[in-house]
Amino acid sequence: MAVLATFKYEEDFLAGAKRVKSAGIGELSLMSPLPLEEAQEVLGLGKSPVRRFSLAGAIIGAVSGFAMAVATALVFVLPTGGRAIISVPPYLVITYEMTILFGVLFTLFGFHLVSGLPAWRDRPYTPESNVDRFVVVVEGADDADAARAETILREAGAEETRRVEDSQ
Repeated sequence: MAVLATFKYEEDFLAGAKRVKSAGIGELSLMSPLPLEEAQEVLGLGKSPVRRFSLAGAIIGAVSGFAMAVATALVFVLPTGGRAIISVPPYLVITYEMTILFGVLFTLFGFHLVSGLPAWRDRPYTPESNVDRFVVVVEGADDADAARAETILREAGAEETRRVEDSQ
């Protein structure tokens, strides 16, 4: 069972979300037509861990790019006229390109992993949240908790509250 509450004003929306979060009822989701840092604070979200995936990909890409260039030079030895077979400057180009490639690929993988994509189940949604309304969704609540959540959200100033059956 999910409770969906629609708010007209941002302040009421944030106050209702804080009250539901402090009551510990179900899983809280917030939908807003514009980005709100306060909503992230209410949900307790910090910095995204995707940046760690990017860093790991960049490091792995740099090491593998340089290693590939060195391995190629050692396997296919070309006459260098007395200079070193392994020298850093010519290998920096492939190292740089592999750093970018692996960084981007790991960032995409991390984004999909962190955001929960692909979505394996439908979540409650209302189109008004993309236009001019703020929406609080409380999922996974039993009947008593759903009634409590509806009461809290109405007291916070919700224009409309409705129950939505979970579709799994």
